[in-house]
Amino acid sequence: MRIAIDTGGTFTDCVFVRKGRLEILKLPSTPRNPADAIAIALKKIFAEDNAGDSDAVELVCGTTVGTNALLERRGGRVALVTTAGFEDVLEIGRQARPRLYDLLVKKAEPLVPQSRRFGLAERLDSEGRVLRSPSRREIARVVQAAVRSGAESLAVCLLFSFMNPAHEKAIARALSSAGFQVSVSHEILPEYREFERTSTTVVNAYLVPVMSRYLGEIERHAMLRLAQSRKGRSQSSPARVRVMQSNGGVLSAQAAAREPVRTILSGPAGGVLGAQYVAGLAGFDRIITFDMGGTSTDVALMDARSDGSLGTTSETIVSDVPIAVPMLDIHTVGAGGGSLARFDRAGALRVGPESAGADPGPICYGRGEKPTVTDANLSLGRIPKAGLLGGAFELDMSRTLHFMKRARGAMRSVEQFAQGILDVANSVMEKTIRVISVERGHDPRDYTLVAFGGAGALHACNLAAALEIPRVLVPCFPGALSALGILRADVTKDFSHTIRLEVRSASEFPGKLRHEFAALEREGREQMRAEGFLRDSLSIDRTLDVRYAGQSYELTVPFAGDYVAAFHRAHERRYGYSDRKRTCEVVNVRARFAGKVPKPGLPKLAVRRSNANDAIEPAPEKNTAIFSGREYPTAIYDRTRLQAGNRISGPAIITEYSATTVIPPLWMGRVDPYGNIILEPRR
Repeated sequence: MRIAIDTGGTFTDCVFVRKGRLEILKLPSTPRNPADAIAIALKKIFAEDNAGDSDAVELVCGTTVGTNALLERRGGRVALVTTAGFEDVLEIGRQARPRLYDLLVKKAEPLVPQSRRFGLAERLDSEGRVLRSPSRREIARVVQAAVRSGAESLAVCLLFSFMNPAHEKAIARALSSAGFQVSVSHEILPEYREFERTSTTVVNAYLVPVMSRYLGEIERHAMLRLAQSRKGRSQSSPARVRVMQSNGGVLSAQAAAREPVRTILSGPAGGVLGAQYVAGLAGFDRIITFDMGGTSTDVALMDARSDGSLGTTSETIVSDVPIAVPMLDIHTVGAGGGSLARFDRAGALRVGPESAGADPGPICYGRGEKPTVTDANLSLGRIPKAGLLGGAFELDMSRTLHFMKRARGAMRSVEQFAQGILDVANSVMEKTIRVISVERGHDPRDYTLVAFGGAGALHACNLAAALEIPRVLVPCFPGALSALGILRADVTKDFSHTIRLEVRSASEFPGKLRHEFAALEREGREQMRAEGFLRDSLSIDRTLDVRYAGQSYELTVPFAGDYVAAFHRAHERRYGYSDRKRTCEVVNVRARFAGKVPKPGLPKLAVRRSNANDAIEPAPEKNTAIFSGREYPTAIYDRTRLQAGNRISGPAIITEYSATTVIPPLWMGRVDPYGNIILEPRR
């Protein structure tokens, strides 16, 4: 039995296969301890008859624990060991300023204060040759200083250790013997650029204490529920726990506890995988993913017409901290269903990034008193009064109107205030979509907007209209699509190494490149064997980071055929020009290993036998919704009753267990064979 659980800020989403059927479960998150929500979910799942009949259980988790610990500065007490003279790399950073024209701007405090940064007397040259070895006395001195600092986790990042890790290994052995949890840069990120490598290693060490406790608790919950469900039967097959990575793959909980920096965008990455899958079923190969949850919105762009792969980046900044491990190229903004609305000192209406979260939540949940995007949607009739989760989660309309009226300020009415909240939230999300599309040379009119998350389908049509996106795809289980993506994710491992090799054509230095890839593949196969995958069950994706000689940043191209020509084309596509006479430089070699897992699919729906142009009968509940300041009689439909071929004219609301879909006036929805709803403006 395989279970995927995505813990978010407001709801925890579960997707699992039971008796051959795909099922979902949503329940409120537990912000104080996210593992509690997972324990409750497992209890509910295993409480069903025969839930524990499977010989083995695999639990795959998407988590925001690492992200939240970094955002809220709640990580472990970490110290840094680096080459003597380089202790201040974290503070020096790059010349880039957070806000270019702000003379009073202050950089965020580094995760490691100066008092816990220790220099080790050692030195390598740029080729990895030893200039000065650290003596035993020097190593003992650094270990003693680390002990006195009270640190619980150590980051080790020495100059040029990506060329020769011998000195890092020596100090790491000594620190481990002293009882520290140690993160070493030649394992986390064996690439050049001291600032990014140091920052990434420090983030990993900062998150290790938090994530190791969290994942250990999840494993205990999984084992406990499995044991209880078996009721004395053999326990020979334990529960296996895996964690979603930011790169679109999963890895074991033990590996994630050692390298938690790879889980920073864990949940959003699952959403991109889920969106890619359902878009493929619907026949759309160019998509913009729009994942609007309770606390944030995540967007990404994918074009299967190019290479079909998900876009990744190694240049990510989270909470002002650079992180250089490979991640899906996802942009996040603090605008979700729980985003708080307020007026600033100048009287302008602002929405987010602060969120009501799961506790106290929006006003309509019964505890919050500050207006949110969800409250605005409810006030305008775009969320049925019956509530969420199929009516199991009731919403308090009278309480919402009371507090919305009290907070509306100079607005004439609650409706105007609510519309203002939605307009501001939509403009923030529209800007984020433009960042990944228009600002990178992609025309949104060529793409389909895939809307999911609990709130995505409430706002998708308005965003599509603003950006002239021709259609919106609302998948099955939109509120749990991230969990479905996590359930379908393969087990992956990324490996890389810096080589710095100047080339004019792909025919140069083939032996050198093959040798570098062979070294990565030996390490990769060994680690994938520990994940349970043998040589024949693996796929390997080989890529190169290439740039023009003299440039500062690279583009990643496949190591296949004429990779130099591929780089010229990629440069032309990204920057609008290329120089085919100029010398190129291969900076890093990369290898991604993937072990395939069983992938549950969406079943086909029954095809409507009568006229497919007829819409299914709406629910008996009467509803009035407000669009553009005007009231419209708005039919409400139960999505579970829809059949392939059904068409629904807006204004309409489609309700289901995990989300609510709004079809505005002058829009039309149709249901495809897999239950996806395709929304388009009426011609």
